[in-house]
Amino acid sequence: MAKQQVETKTVTKNPQTIIVDGTNMIAGRLCSHVAKLLLDGNRVAIVNSENIMISGGRESIIKEYREFLEIASITNPKFGPFHPRRPDTIITKMVRGMLPKTKSSGKAAFSRLRVYLGVPSELKSLSRTQFEDARIRKSSPYYTSVGELGRMVGWHE
Repeated sequence: MAKQQVETKTVTKNPQTIIVDGTNMIAGRLCSHVAKLLLDGNRVAIVNSENIMISGGRESIIKEYREFLEIASITNPKFGPFHPRRPDTIITKMVRGMLPKTKSSGKAAFSRLRVYLGVPSELKSLSRTQFEDARIRKSSPYYTSVGELGRMVGWHE
C-alpha cells in the first residue's frame, strides 16, 4: 500500500498521459485508480472498455441495471435522467462518481479522461498499463463484462 502512494506522489511532479488497458480488470478498482491518477493531474485513456469486468452474478447485475434504467422524470421522461448503455459511457460515469464533480479540481480532472471501445489507431503503438490489484482473480464465468451488460440493456454495436 505504501508503495502505491509513493508512485502517485512522483506522478504529481510531472503530469503525463497514461493509457490503461481494461481487459480483465474489475470495474470499481480500475475506476478508483483512474480517479486518483486524474486528480494528480495526469491525462488517462482507458482502452478496451467493453472487456472490463463487473464482479457478481450475471443475472443480478443485469436485473439491478434494468431497475436503474427505469428511473425517469416524474413529469416527462424526455427531461432525463439519461442512463448510459454503451460500455465506454458506463465506465465514464463510474469514474465521474469517484471525482468531486462540483469542484473545479474535479471538473478539470474529468476533462482529462478518455474512454474508448477497443484500441484507437493513434494509441496502438503506445505502451499500456494495468493495475495489479484490479485484475480478476477467479475465472471469467464469475464476472460479467461491461460490453455484455450493455448488450443486455439496449446497446447496439
